[in-house]
Amino acid sequence: MGFADEVRGQYWRGRFKNTSGKYETVRDEFGHIVRFPSRREAKKAADAKEVELEKNPKRISLDLRMKFGAYVSGWYARQDLGQSTMQNYRRHIENHLLPAFGELAMREELTPEEVDLWEKRERANGYAESSIKTWRGTLHLILSDAQTDGYLDFNPATKRRGRGRRTGKKRGRGPEKVFTDTLGTILIAERAALLSGRDDEFVAVVTKKTVGMRFGELVGLETKYVRRGKIRIEWQLYELDTGELIRIPPKDDSHRSADSPDFLQDLLDDHIARVKPTPCSCHGFTYVFSGHRSANKAAHAPGAKIVDVARCAGVSTGTVSNVLNRPDTVPEGTRAKVTVAIEKLGYVRGQVSTALAPHWRRSGFATWLFHPAATGWYPQMSPRPARPVPIVGETWPGIPARGRGATARADACWVPVAPGLTPHGLRHTHKTEMQELGVPEKLQDDRMGHSDGSVQKRYTHITEKMRQRLLADLTENWLAALRIRKAMSARSPVRALDRLLQKL
Repeated sequence: MGFADEVRGQYWRGRFKNTSGKYETVRDEFGHIVRFPSRREAKKAADAKEVELEKNPKRISLDLRMKFGAYVSGWYARQDLGQSTMQNYRRHIENHLLPAFGELAMREELTPEEVDLWEKRERANGYAESSIKTWRGTLHLILSDAQTDGYLDFNPATKRRGRGRRTGKKRGRGPEKVFTDTLGTILIAERAALLSGRDDEFVAVVTKKTVGMRFGELVGLETKYVRRGKIRIEWQLYELDTGELIRIPPKDDSHRSADSPDFLQDLLDDHIARVKPTPCSCHGFTYVFSGHRSANKAAHAPGAKIVDVARCAGVSTGTVSNVLNRPDTVPEGTRAKVTVAIEKLGYVRGQVSTALAPHWRRSGFATWLFHPAATGWYPQMSPRPARPVPIVGETWPGIPARGRGATARADACWVPVAPGLTPHGLRHTHKTEMQELGVPEKLQDDRMGHSDGSVQKRYTHITEKMRQRLLADLTENWLAALRIRKAMSARSPVRALDRLLQKL
């Protein structure tokens, strides 16, 4: 039978014998010791616990010394979820949960106090509050299943509301997401195209912001889903830890069709006609955009490209090729301009491979194209510290100097456009722009792929007039930003942008 145990004359706790013959303390649903005001209530609760154990024969046959590491191995093997979710669970378990709880017996050693101490250590190690919350959520899910299986009486990872330090604001609130505007998007897109040496990145960055697509949806956009006036978001390409890109539905199955303004449709049509995409070798589908080059090659001695020389000299890549291969066919004045550009940029023939990766990698695109374009700085890459992007500034906004001695050849660097902006920040930019334009919430959610099950949203519907007003406002913002960009410089070394500037 159970018994009551007085604690320092302050309260009573109930003690009962479990199926292994050891005594445990009565706890509440959150795993915390229940403090009873009287001996009678404590003993009654302890007796009830022993009766509960006797009525559950399954619990008696279980190994109540089961360690967390042994249980979670079987738990993970039983899951049948999407590859991305399985990958995230494995990362949480292997990197954060097993090192802390792997050798603990779940029933006797994995206590709420132990979980709270682990969370405190993770916070002291500098992990983001949102990350810790996610890992604790995974732990809670695992232990909830363990409780259902009979290995636990309560879930030690359950957190009681209203407990912990009070700080005047939600402790899990991180810094506000950086966003920009249409002009900032144009400037960043132009720089990204200069860094990559092609117009593709200009079109891609503008597309991502104008439609509000996620990065995986942009990479997974197929040519057959680009229609006049509509972009259908049907798939995304998700990168696993192994480096494999898998083709899966959009997040939360947010399949949707986004209205496309004429200026964006013209950009995409011109891009597809110029690039002539072909089916990739990994999936067999034809995607609108291809990768810049293999992961990290842009960081390792990228070298100047023919397109950089052409932009610096103000000629076509074909003219540069003729200067290199058939100089007698090129006028002397043009030949001299190309020669000067080659010397300025340090172009070395055959230095850079022209083979392109079939798709962008998230790290390569964000780290070596988008981040330098938004901030004007290359990121730190040990042992090299963060450094400004060296540019030859004769042609505004400047041609990146690459390869050995690039810094010595450069005469300028870029100023930041939007420090801290990430590719996903363009999605926030589009949402903010729609809010600024007064777009109805129903249309905003439809365009972003969000869902709202409230009664108000059920009684609100999207009309064609709403769609046309949005497209007109997006076009007006685009043209206004282009005019400001043209005031900075009437021409651009990025051909796609240069054609737009000349039409104004």
